[in-house]
Amino acid sequence: MSTSSLPGKRSKDSSLSKELWNNRYLYLFVLPGVVWFLVFCYQPMYGILIAFKDYDIIEGVMGSEWVGLANFREFFNSPNFSVILTNSIAISLLKLVFGFPAPIILAILLNEVRSIVFKRIAQTISYLPFFVSWVVVAGIWYELFSTDGGVVNQLLASLGLIEEPIFWFGDPDLIWGMIVASDVWKGIGFGTIIYLASIMSVNTDLYESAVIDGAHRLRQIWHITLPAIRPTIILLFILNMAGILDAGFEQVYVMQNPMLLDKAEIIDTYVMKMGIFRAQYELATAVGVFKSVIGMIALFTLNFLIKKTGEEGIF
Repeated sequence: MSTSSLPGKRSKDSSLSKELWNNRYLYLFVLPGVVWFLVFCYQPMYGILIAFKDYDIIEGVMGSEWVGLANFREFFNSPNFSVILTNSIAISLLKLVFGFPAPIILAILLNEVRSIVFKRIAQTISYLPFFVSWVVVAGIWYELFSTDGGVVNQLLASLGLIEEPIFWFGDPDLIWGMIVASDVWKGIGFGTIIYLASIMSVNTDLYESAVIDGAHRLRQIWHITLPAIRPTIILLFILNMAGILDAGFEQVYVMQNPMLLDKAEIIDTYVMKMGIFRAQYELATAVGVFKSVIGMIALFTLNFLIKKTGEEGIF
């Protein structure tokens, strides 16, 4: 007797078919998303093989000569390796330190505001920069910090803090601060929406009970609001740590210039220059694979440590 003729097998197949049919519209709804992931995320993954080959665009991926880890060794032995890695990690960590808590603080502050009109205006102003491209943002910041009539330099000069305009986008010692500040300014509003949505789900009876017990606003925030949004904070923190080498390609690329490369050259811009400008596709792919592996290790490690503390991880 074949296994397909067993009653249990037939019952399971029938149940699956019934489930698919009953929820056919829901599956059709998610089908475009699934197709998008298969075509643009999974199908191109065979291209990872380029990292292990001496890629010849004529021969193609499968026809190119296999060189093993030679491309990785070339990158690790490159004089730019330590600079690029240091810049990528430093910028990412600075964004994490200053950018990650910013929307949490703003969400808590907005939640404490009693004026609905003021809250909506503040929310709108804070998240509008998120919808502006980095090219436009960089242009705005260049104008604000320009040495020729820039608002920031004029303000500092009027306060007597500087005697000559500061070349903000020409000093390598200042570029990390400019990158982090602009990133916080652009992304704080969108992050605030996520945390505000989480705060809105808190049972208001908890706050009323706290008031009866004599807890002031800071106590309510510490003992009710923050614990309520802790799962959201942990989830986003893990995802941010997974991108520890993702310092932000678009932002850094439009803000860097030849004077700043020692501090502003990161892995993503290096990959673009190697792959697109110099046609060293195998080296660019190897660097991209290295970045992905580090991100995956960071994700699994942090998720494991978080679960060890008794909190809920991503998986």
